[in-house]
Amino acid sequence: MNLRIAIAQLDFLVGDVEGNAERVLAATMRARDELGADAVVFPELTLAGYPPDDLILRADFLVAVESALAALAPRVQGIDAIVGFPERHDGLPFNSAAVLRDGGIHKIYRKQILPNYGVFDEKRHFLPGSESCVFDLAGVPVGLTICEDIWFPGPVEQAAAAGAGLVLNLNASPFHVGKTAEREHVVRERVSAVGVPLVYCNLVGGQDELVFDGGSFVMDAAGKVAHRAVQFQETLEVVEFASDGEGRLLPRHSQLAEPLEEVASVYQALLTGIRDYVIKNGFRGAVLGLSGGIDSALTLALAVDALGADQVEAVLMPSRYTADMSIEDARLEAEALGVAWHLIPIEPVFRSFLELLAEPFGGAAPDVTEENIQARCRGVILMALSNKQGRILLTTGNKSEMSVGYATLYGDMAGGFAPLKDVSKLLVYRLAEYRNAIAAVIPARVIERPPSAELRPDQKDEDSLPPYAVLDPILALYVEQDRSIAEIVAAGYPEDVVRRVVRMVDRNEYKRRQAPPGVKITRRAFGRERRFPITCGFER
Repeated sequence: MNLRIAIAQLDFLVGDVEGNAERVLAATMRARDELGADAVVFPELTLAGYPPDDLILRADFLVAVESALAALAPRVQGIDAIVGFPERHDGLPFNSAAVLRDGGIHKIYRKQILPNYGVFDEKRHFLPGSESCVFDLAGVPVGLTICEDIWFPGPVEQAAAAGAGLVLNLNASPFHVGKTAEREHVVRERVSAVGVPLVYCNLVGGQDELVFDGGSFVMDAAGKVAHRAVQFQETLEVVEFASDGEGRLLPRHSQLAEPLEEVASVYQALLTGIRDYVIKNGFRGAVLGLSGGIDSALTLALAVDALGADQVEAVLMPSRYTADMSIEDARLEAEALGVAWHLIPIEPVFRSFLELLAEPFGGAAPDVTEENIQARCRGVILMALSNKQGRILLTTGNKSEMSVGYATLYGDMAGGFAPLKDVSKLLVYRLAEYRNAIAAVIPARVIERPPSAELRPDQKDEDSLPPYAVLDPILALYVEQDRSIAEIVAAGYPEDVVRRVVRMVDRNEYKRRQAPPGVKITRRAFGRERRFPITCGFER
């Protein structure tokens, strides 16, 4: 006896219910006709897209899902399709999966464990199910689970106790560094406990801040990976199971894509996030300011790799403090990547602002105010080009800068999407070197020279910040791991530096609330995942 399961690792658009249903039907027909599959399994909340957030609270959205499922079911013949959807059952909301068979809905499973941490907010939108769902597929009892159900003991064991000889798990598991190993470790614990193989089907693609990396896999009952799909690509692949003669299913080893190394996985996540945000939101490409520094150089390379050189435009906006080598390096980057670029000096605009404000400034000595005016001159120019051309403005700031507020509201923070928002400065350097190893597009001088905002004479980042080799580890402990000042000091960092960094992080929460969304690549990103009060009297 052979059982063929197709894994539909696809990219679904949140809210495009009819379009998602058509993609399900096309993949189902291909799985049946080309791959000879007995069943095809799709990701979590297939018809809605993930995460649908408060769309779930809208009755008209749920009606649209119900209508799409009702229209889809009769078209599924000769194969089972396991499709995720938000369900209203007796007027109550559930995160569910339907088994479509012979033109109807054969079975429904309701997710039991609802995540409510990090980026997840499912208890706001759904109620938990309580019952297992096991159905017969070509003589094999198959159990259903959804995403978080496998992260804790309970649902998988329940399905096995109900007789399941194979478990299917529908997922929308977002990417962060190291997530592949985490998933496989968790699944290994589950299958080892119950002694049945598991099919893990994961979503792929970008949705606002989140990126889903796919990496779907099949694990046998002994905890060995028998199949692994490539990351960050849509795939429709079939895995064959055979009986061992004693009633147990054995997956036949097929494709076993190697998980991407850390920096390569981050680079691909950033590409996916940029590409899907731009395309799904209907922009006609991207524009960004190119300063000659490493952050904008990396952002340009990412934008070109994600969208194509013809979809990206760079703008060089030197000021009176911009070094000649910055202009030269920016020009070399643009030419190496084949993008259109413009040189628009900001001196006339900057001078006009200074003259306009001379009287109210009352002869006060120049300070950060004048630095911010320069950044805001650039922000106005870039937003004007974005509006005129229908291109999204990509900001170029990194996580280190955003953490401590080393950025200007309505200046370099102005824009629609922030690719490096969750990328530390030290990781920016690693990503730049990774990209240059593929093809050298970032001049070596950009990587080697001390970073500078070039908003005053001879300015260096370290004039205002601790060295990044000290700053980034402190930020990782405080922002991503919620360590206290005492714990960070105990880890070996000077107390005065730690307290200074913590103060900068805390007092710049208001800036981060006004920053554009950006790709999440760490365990704890700013945005929907880290929520702290702006007005706060707690001394950390």
